[in-house]
Amino acid sequence: MNNTVDYEKIERRAKIGKTVFRSLIYVMLAIWALIVLFPFYWMILTSLKTYSAYSSEITPEFFVTDPAFENYTEAFSSVSLGDYFLNTIIFTLGTTAIMLAIVIPAAFAFARMNFRGKNIVFTLILSLMMIPNELVIITNFTTITNMDLRNTFAGLILPSVMSVFYVYLLKENFSQIPDELYYAAKVDGTSDWKYMWKVMIPICRPTIITITILKVIECWNSYIWPRLITDDKAYYLVSNGIQEIRENGFGKDNIPRMMAAVVAISLPLIILFIIFRKKIMAGVARGGTKG
Repeated sequence: MNNTVDYEKIERRAKIGKTVFRSLIYVMLAIWALIVLFPFYWMILTSLKTYSAYSSEITPEFFVTDPAFENYTEAFSSVSLGDYFLNTIIFTLGTTAIMLAIVIPAAFAFARMNFRGKNIVFTLILSLMMIPNELVIITNFTTITNMDLRNTFAGLILPSVMSVFYVYLLKENFSQIPDELYYAAKVDGTSDWKYMWKVMIPICRPTIITITILKVIECWNSYIWPRLITDDKAYYLVSNGIQEIRENGFGKDNIPRMMAAVVAISLPLIILFIIFRKKIMAGVARGGTKG
């Protein structure tokens, strides 16, 4: 009888310990979520304040009773933000499409095809990840300038169409597919190109979607290269538009309208992540698992 009672006490204590530990985890996650999300909340809150209300605040107000939605209309009318959106869409879609056309066959070749020096070539390509992007900007700038591609979409797109990390991530993903599928396809007379399209790409779709979305985010947030290679407003991107808004649009003091422009620019990426968040997580988890 005593053994039964002792066992029940141990089990009850274990359950209480698990409950307390789980509660602490949830509390920590909630606090971390508030810390991460608060800047976004403050950005949206500020964008809904009038300039006079924002300037007259002695202590910050965490709620808005009379939102100023005209800040968003002013963000598009004061500068050519709509044109910058269109330029960014062209730049993003063009760069991402060309990147996928390069990365997918390259990853397939390193994962499935056998050729002399494959490991050496792959190692050399991976070593490029050790070079900071800042070091190649000067080379890219000189090359694009010598090719007379400044202030063109080609000049914006070409230096961004290759990613060593995405080749590596997709190559590791392709390598997880059993070799037996490849050999069976070859026995049936399937070409390498058809095998890649019909077998490997559908199986690895979550990872491909992940690198596509990550590339879209990278292109959408690109600032240094577009700012360096373009001085014509006809080729400005939304990231460059923020600087123009600050300098020539609302002035340095009209923070609410600047925040409205930032919200408008950030919203497409937030919506994109919300829609594809499960596929992004699945792709990253699959790409990081070997075997």
